Amino acid sequence: MKPVRVILAGAHGHGWWHLKNLRRLSEAGLVEFVGVCDVRPVDGLPAGVEFSGDLVELIGRTGAEVTILCTPIQTHTGLAARALRAGSNVLLEKPPAATFADYEQIVAVAREIGLACQVGFQSLGSEAVPAIRKMIADGLIGRVVGIGAAGAWERPYSYFSRVPWAGKREVDGVAVVDGALTNPLAHATATALAIAGGDIEGVEVELYRANTIEADDTSCLRLRMDDGTPVTVAVTLCADRRHEPYLIVHGETGQIRLTYTEDRVEFGGTSTVYPRTDLLENLVAHLREGADLLVPLERTAGFMRVLESVRLAPDPFPIADRFQEIDEERRVLPGIAEVTVASAERLALYSELGLPWAPAVRDAGNLTPAGVPTPGTPMSETPAQDVRPEATEQEVRPETPARDAQPKTATQDARPETPAQDVRPGTPGAFGDEDAETVGIDVSGVRVAEYVVRTSLPPTSSPRPYLHPVRTLGGTVVTELAPADHVHHLGVSVAVSDVGGSNFWGGRTYVQDRGPSWLGDHGTQRHLGFSWRDSSGFGESLAWEGADGSEIAREARSVRAVELDGCWALDFSFTLTNLTGEPLPVRSSATKGRAGAGYGGFFWRAPGSAADRQVFTEDADGEEAVHGSTSPWLAMASADWTLVFVQRDDPWFVRVVEYPGAGPALAWETPLLIEGTLARRIVTVVADGRLSRADAASLASEVSR
Repeated sequence: MKPVRVILAGAHGHGWWHLKNLRRLSEAGLVEFVGVCDVRPVDGLPAGVEFSGDLVELIGRTGAEVTILCTPIQTHTGLAARALRAGSNVLLEKPPAATFADYEQIVAVAREIGLACQVGFQSLGSEAVPAIRKMIADGLIGRVVGIGAAGAWERPYSYFSRVPWAGKREVDGVAVVDGALTNPLAHATATALAIAGGDIEGVEVELYRANTIEADDTSCLRLRMDDGTPVTVAVTLCADRRHEPYLIVHGETGQIRLTYTEDRVEFGGTSTVYPRTDLLENLVAHLREGADLLVPLERTAGFMRVLESVRLAPDPFPIADRFQEIDEERRVLPGIAEVTVASAERLALYSELGLPWAPAVRDAGNLTPAGVPTPGTPMSETPAQDVRPEATEQEVRPETPARDAQPKTATQDARPETPAQDVRPGTPGAFGDEDAETVGIDVSGVRVAEYVVRTSLPPTSSPRPYLHPVRTLGGTVVTELAPADHVHHLGVSVAVSDVGGSNFWGGRTYVQDRGPSWLGDHGTQRHLGFSWRDSSGFGESLAWEGADGSEIAREARSVRAVELDGCWALDFSFTLTNLTGEPLPVRSSATKGRAGAGYGGFFWRAPGSAADRQVFTEDADGEEAVHGSTSPWLAMASADWTLVFVQRDDPWFVRVVEYPGAGPALAWETPLLIEGTLARRIVTVVADGRLSRADAASLASEVSR
């Protein structure tokens, strides 16, 4: 593929990030970095990169196919129009323009010329956004009742004096709108709108300032979407330190949290980091391969309606000095980070949170300022302003973001015969679950697993105790919790798709001749107590409660870690006693007509990120051959770990290609009736590295004794 010729307009300030990215993509052969346009010299440009203060002349001289515009907000419209008319596609930094009319002018020029204009909302290049939208569409948190965003950063006085337009609402009568909501923390609103979808029907805006500037440094808004969903955004540049901004999607049955600077999604006690596509790479793929743009200009209309509301709102309300901590470098609003959190949790404006520096609660209703366009408003013909290039600030993902995809849980001092109430609270999960409780499991002093006894999972995940994380002796995690592909997969647990008509697996229930359906039939496994506990494991009693809350079965569970030579084994057994007084049917989706879907029973979800996955038994290789077999052991292996499952009662359910997961199937093809009790035991060897068939067979034989 021929590299795309690219120039950068505005190489100072945030332009450094684009310079670095251009060097990276040049080395990869995707782009040819051919020029820089700026009013000030730029040192250290690569050989062959031309420099000019005239954008149109530079495009013509270099034949640039793409122009990156990283210039002051108020210059975007004029420079974007010039670049497009000169025949160059545009990557336009956020916000797209300083007014809605200016934005419309860029849209009109791009349509007239027929070239692409991508907007630099980096967070919208993350796969986390479509993943959350799919989770919502799949009903994992029920109906969405609101979205709240919170962002709390700190900025010194020098931030507001770095360039003439910083912290200004206007410069010489020309709109700039450089406030917390519209520039440094603009991604909070843009990402919330991308997740919410639809159009904006109403906007409420509150602007405040602690610093002596024109624009807002502390502000909030509430949007009403066309489906009635409220969206709030609360931000500040007056925190004590940087707090990573995030969004909470509130549902009727649960919450999803997105830390968008890290592409991190938290749901049901798990944390998953999604990949992000660089927006320049996406624009290159659009030009060379016809890929869809991730952030086309037209898709930012909702954000521009919000910016217009901010522009037309009254000047920011000054926050009195007595409510601030003021030193030689900056101003801090004590506790403001917690205030933004409260706003996101309660979907409330600052004036509704009882803050001494916020004005009284406003009258309810649509507070969209006069003149803010709503969907369907015709385009205007307002002429654009053209001001010299100067770099804008951009929300950039940290150079080395935290990428630990495993939720942290509290460890426990192991003591034999510890009663249930001695289980200690774990680290709060995605739902702020202070009641989550975990039990640590050790092998010779090494923590190899944590058992989550209680946690706030949504009903659609069929809440139940589970093991996660489970690790090899070398520390490699071999379980995955609530992955985006199947958020009801919970590490290692006992999960059955249908027991007496209740779904103890999670997700949708398979209905014959209809397919997977949401039936509101989810059951719960409730921890009752421990019969014994020591550092290697425990005995537990659980109540299996059907969808109507009645107890249909009582389980006695035993979990113990066993040390082996260079690895260890998880010995897991359970006895389920029928309490209904009549035969209790256990069904899988396969028993209802879904071929091959015999899952249900002990189930181990392994990490989807594992490379070079394979599965084999003593006499078969591959998912197709192993799935449904009755071999006494089954091995699932990756480049970093191997799991050897040993049991003789049931056929194997296994997935390797779509995702890695395995377990015995209680009702493979026909329903299983529990008359009195059902007892099962499975031992799983957990080893570092990839084991051979001979080694797996030897370990299976050892743990079977």
